[in-house]
Amino acid sequence: MRVTERPISSYPGYLRPFFWNQKRKYGQILKPALIWARVPRLFAAIALLYGVLDRKSSPIDTVLRSLVTVRVSQINGCRFCIDINSAVLAKRTGSMNKVEALERWQESELFDNKERLVLEYAEAVTYTDRRVDDDLSQRMHECFTEDEIIELTGLIAFQNLSSKFNSALDLPAQGFCRLQESKDRNVDNQ
Repeated sequence: MRVTERPISSYPGYLRPFFWNQKRKYGQILKPALIWARVPRLFAAIALLYGVLDRKSSPIDTVLRSLVTVRVSQINGCRFCIDINSAVLAKRTGSMNKVEALERWQESELFDNKERLVLEYAEAVTYTDRRVDDDLSQRMHECFTEDEIIELTGLIAFQNLSSKFNSALDLPAQGFCRLQESKDRNVDNQ
C-alpha cells in the first residue's frame, strides 16, 4: 500500500460502527475503509453514496450491479475491488462461471442480451477512448427506464471512483475470491 492505515482506536468514534459492521459482514475490516476514514468526512460521504447505490430496493438487478462493479474494477486494475466484487458476483450467481468469463464477456455465451448491453455501457462510460453514442443510448432506453439508467450510470461512476482510488494507492486484495488469489499467485511466480 502506498499509504498507511491507522490503528482503529485513532479513528473517530462515530466511524467505529462502520468498521464493526464490515467485520461482522466480511470477517475483517476493509482496507479501503481504513484509508478513506483517514479523512472522516470523506469516508462518511463515500459510505453514504455506496449505501444508496447498493440498497436492496435498487431497481437494478443485483447480478447486473455485480457484473458492472467487477468489470469496471478489472478495467481499472483494482486488486481489492476485483477480489471483493468477484466474490459477491459468484455468490449472487451461484457459481464462478461468469466471474471467470467476464474479462472476455464478448466471446462468452454465458451472458444474456441485457447483461451484454450493461457491460457495453459500463465499458463505454469507463474507457477514456470510448463514449456513450446515440445508438448505445437508444438501446439502453429500450431496456431500462430513465431512472434506472441514471442509477446504473451512478453505479458505474462510483465504481470508477472507488477502483481508481484503491488502484492508485495500491490497496491489496483481501482474499475474498479464490480467482483473485490464484491470479496473484501466478503474477508472483512469473
